[in-house]
Amino acid sequence: MQLPVQSQSALYAEPWEARAGAEDLAEIARAADRGGFAYVAVCDHIAIPRRLADAMSTVWYDPVATLAYLAAVTRRVRLLSHVAVVGLRHPLVSAKQYATLDHLSGGRLILGVGAGHVREEFEAVGADFEGRGRVLDETIDALRAALGPEEFPEFRGERFSFGGLGQRPRPAQPRIPVWVGGSSPAAVRRAALRGDGWLPQGDPRAELPGQIARLTALREEAGIGEPIEIGAIAEPLYVGEPGWEVGRRTLTGKPDAIAESLRGYAAMGVRQIQVRFRSRSRGELTDQMAAFAAGVAPHLDS
Repeated sequence: MQLPVQSQSALYAEPWEARAGAEDLAEIARAADRGGFAYVAVCDHIAIPRRLADAMSTVWYDPVATLAYLAAVTRRVRLLSHVAVVGLRHPLVSAKQYATLDHLSGGRLILGVGAGHVREEFEAVGADFEGRGRVLDETIDALRAALGPEEFPEFRGERFSFGGLGQRPRPAQPRIPVWVGGSSPAAVRRAALRGDGWLPQGDPRAELPGQIARLTALREEAGIGEPIEIGAIAEPLYVGEPGWEVGRRTLTGKPDAIAESLRGYAAMGVRQIQVRFRSRSRGELTDQMAAFAAGVAPHLDS
């Protein structure tokens, strides 16, 4: 699941999150750890322009700092940047941050990357907004080199070149998985050709089979035989019968009924789902997470 509190876009933030803080984030991450959730995720924006502030809010915690904080209060759950806009930073800067995070967490990082969409952020730091797709492609390649096992990584590209520069600590994992976020044709192609995983951005269920078929075909055409982790962001959930208005798209009801609906994703080729729960407080959210872990999750592989 992507964590609440750390990003508070009007599209999905619950009212109680505006008053929440570090301890709330920590307790929700601990609940994910206890409940067997695969990962917790944190978003990435540097600064939000006034024209977007009402819709997006300006609350966006730094992903590396936040995931490092949560690594210290959890033991098992993996730590996902969903997504890091890595084109805003030189790949050696990102490599230093994420290698340290992986090292400190004992190898729990999943590096989720995306192209970004806020022009003003790119302009403020001198990054290339119009060419951000091409920059992201090369940045992924550079990060593969910089996050590998070599203390002195080598990379030569059109925009970035480095060699003879050592970085320690090295990541704990021999290969940090890179998941590509996004649903545009360019993002699907990027995931197919460069990713270890793909996380679409809230595609309706009906559109996923076609997207997955295209991704699979692109990998086959490129001769890539390794499996790719295909994900999806599920509809909002509420386990049980809510006594308040949770929205018409929210999946509600008994655990086995919710599980039956979610298993529809597996039939499409999806192997992991990102879930979000409707809630009116931190306590209601962690109760929902526990109910999902105890009542829904055991049915998902059956």
